[in-house]
Amino acid sequence: MPRTPPPGCPAHSPDGLLPLSVATGAVDPRTIYRQLREQWGNVAKVELEPGVTAWLVMGYRELLTITRQEQLYSRDARNWRDLGEGIVSPRSGLLPMMAWRANVVGADGPEHRRLRQPLDDGVARIDQRRTRLRVESLCTELIAEFSQHGRADLVSEYASIVPLLSIATLFGLNDAEGKELRRAVTALFGSAGDSQAGSHHVEELLIDIMRERRARPTDDLATAFVNHPNLVNEAERLQTMVVMISSGTEGVNAWISHALRLMLTDPRFAARLHGGRLGADDALDEALWRDPPMNNMPARYALRDTELGGRLIRRGDCLVLGIAAANDDPAIRADDGHGEPGNRAHLAFSAGPHVCPAQVPARLITRTAVNTALHLLPDMRLCIPPEQVAWRLSPWTRVPVSLPVEFSAARIPIRAPRQGPGTYDGVRYDGTPARSRSGAGVGQARRKTPGVTP
Repeated sequence: MPRTPPPGCPAHSPDGLLPLSVATGAVDPRTIYRQLREQWGNVAKVELEPGVTAWLVMGYRELLTITRQEQLYSRDARNWRDLGEGIVSPRSGLLPMMAWRANVVGADGPEHRRLRQPLDDGVARIDQRRTRLRVESLCTELIAEFSQHGRADLVSEYASIVPLLSIATLFGLNDAEGKELRRAVTALFGSAGDSQAGSHHVEELLIDIMRERRARPTDDLATAFVNHPNLVNEAERLQTMVVMISSGTEGVNAWISHALRLMLTDPRFAARLHGGRLGADDALDEALWRDPPMNNMPARYALRDTELGGRLIRRGDCLVLGIAAANDDPAIRADDGHGEPGNRAHLAFSAGPHVCPAQVPARLITRTAVNTALHLLPDMRLCIPPEQVAWRLSPWTRVPVSLPVEFSAARIPIRAPRQGPGTYDGVRYDGTPARSRSGAGVGQARRKTPGVTP
């Protein structure tokens, strides 16, 4: 049985359990995870929402165990006892992230491999060089919009926009569609009162895209998923797109934000702006160790009674992957609490059969966004003390509400990378619209997808 929480421990539920969103929203989640570890060991009982509990798996080895043993720990939420018994309300904000869907996330074994293949094939289609050029162009355009003001919020004006427009481009969406999709995805990940509405809106937008691609196929990822032989019905096609888009936006937003925060606030990285030894690539890796985009990842469900980390796990229990806590496990943590530069043994992308399939494009987008900001705004500095950075409320993701910065005001010229004979995405080097072969102007040209190899 757990003992009384130690002095200074954050707000607990009436049952004495830690609400998981308290940890992700804390100034230093590692302190809270360490208190939990002291109290419970490597597997701690926490509250997901009032009356709904789960096991938070915080041990590095224990986390590898549950991600690699599909025969014992299922990804299928239909095995979740609290959901089946009605303890979780049908209106719960947890369901958009945790309920079963007809996609790779909720499948095990051969079914998982069948549904995983379209994602692997889609990622393999991405032309990395063309995508990097496109992302660099997007980043330059965004920075040019606020560079003359000498102030900006690196989250709302930059980090949250770059991934959504990058992913939208790969799916053939225009900027307006991408921004609308982003708002819906943000609500989905919040697991709050608007979570189900956000989830429904994501699906509505993607259903429209699917219908359009079926009528007018292009060379984008949406068309690839619509036509993939492994996806046998509309639900599977829709949910595969949901997985690719939702994981590629919110997580990358968090990764960009955390890497920039490290470069601005941690002396080891901030010195890089003035000739120090640690650079953006090192910041990317350390961000994955210290503040992984998914601090906590839902979920696994026990298929029979078992033991894990000294705790009795009952059939149907929910186990949450405590990725940030597992990265901080004393059994694998360096003495100084920092990962070694280049060390990628973290669990930020999970492990086992469900390991993230989009690590390469995610790193490409993040690295390009961070390097572009550091290059174009070399003297930027955070306007508030680092400990005053606020965090968006969610049991899963850890994303700053804002990162206000100041820098020397400057006019940044936009020079798009070469994508064809003198044009990029329908715009010439001199900034005037290019005409397509059919005579269409820039509005139609932007419907093309420069980042995907046909």
